[in-house]
Amino acid sequence: MLGFPHSMEKDFDRFHKAVDFIDSLGNLPLFPEYMESGEQSHPEIYLKRMRYFLKLLGNPEKNFKFVHVTGTAGKGTVATMIHNSLVASGKKCGLFTSPYVVSATEKIQVGDWYIGAGEFADLVEVVKPVIDTAYISGEFGRPSHFEIYFALALLYFKQKKCEWAVLEVGCGGRYDATNIIKSPEASAVTCIDYDHTEILGSTLKVIAYDKAGIIKRGSKFFTTEKRPALRKIFERVCGEEEASFEAVFPAANGDSNKLLAETILRSLGVSEVSIRKGITRTKLPARFEVVSRKPLVIIDGAHNRSKMAHTVALLKKEKFGKLFLIIGIADNKDSHDIFQNIIPLADEIFFTRFASRDRKPAPPLRLLKESKRYLKPSAKVKIYLDSSDALAAACDRLGKDDCLLATGSFFLAGELRKRWFPEGRILKGRRSF
Repeated sequence: MLGFPHSMEKDFDRFHKAVDFIDSLGNLPLFPEYMESGEQSHPEIYLKRMRYFLKLLGNPEKNFKFVHVTGTAGKGTVATMIHNSLVASGKKCGLFTSPYVVSATEKIQVGDWYIGAGEFADLVEVVKPVIDTAYISGEFGRPSHFEIYFALALLYFKQKKCEWAVLEVGCGGRYDATNIIKSPEASAVTCIDYDHTEILGSTLKVIAYDKAGIIKRGSKFFTTEKRPALRKIFERVCGEEEASFEAVFPAANGDSNKLLAETILRSLGVSEVSIRKGITRTKLPARFEVVSRKPLVIIDGAHNRSKMAHTVALLKKEKFGKLFLIIGIADNKDSHDIFQNIIPLADEIFFTRFASRDRKPAPPLRLLKESKRYLKPSAKVKIYLDSSDALAAACDRLGKDDCLLATGSFFLAGELRKRWFPEGRILKGRRSF
């Protein structure tokens, strides 16, 4: 059991009450929710709602130099690399990412540190009456969960006198709450693949056009997308917005996220020394995170086709005996996209769910049925409705030369990561590691 000073315990308690308050707003009716409503005939309402909320807060989004990053995979990594390099160069910089893994404080960072538990609670007290006002008088109702966190981040960046702010898009780009910003110094799309198709559209061209919505007039735009038909969409929008366009192509087996971040940073005038320092120290939780070597235990948040393909590529570089797989995914994900590469490798599979109130998990029994076409003949399968029970059962079966991979969702990864990195440790140290 972790022990903390009384004042810190008090801040932790206030923090948890603040998070619970934000989460509890989910039981109120909301004008169509961006992440739950599917395709809308007037999606611009989400930006209008965000702008109204920020206006009530005094427009904290003004006077920052922004870097805006989206893409189907790698956007959190690229955003963090850029942030760390700007900080290494001596800039006062804030970072907003989503989702978090273990603690909500992970979403908001200034310099090397997550927002403090007490600071978070204080800011929630500031925005509470404004949420009340938006709920009562706002044309499109109260702000969403994501919109509140984004507003908290902007207020914190302003409070800390940040010059720069690096923003990871929550979903898509064109109608994401982060897209209320004016022209950023740079914007980027990492890559395009199928994800959130119920919101963004069912074809890659439609998804690309949505993500191209972050391209703003006179800004610099960068991408690592390789397909010419999709790049043409970005080039066309850049032409319409009089923005510069640069496609970045890594060498075979090169790190596209790293190259994209480096290219953007050079365009911003950051020195090579600062770039190397910032990128070298970039480490994110639940991105093929090895929490144990003997036996090999990996916590991973891959939750779409491209991310799972990357996870499988990394897994194949590891040496181990049997593969024990704990997997649970969100209900709106395509299980076949996720299963086709990873399920055939597993010797024992533990289907489970996450307990988050923020997203509905896929029923484990359904996942078991949908996995059957990919199972190796000798594979053993079990279902646990409690993810901690799945972890305990898998660890009991694990030999010292075997591998345990927990994957399929950041929500599941966060629940299981707490065994090695409890939330109290993260709140106290204000870092994930």
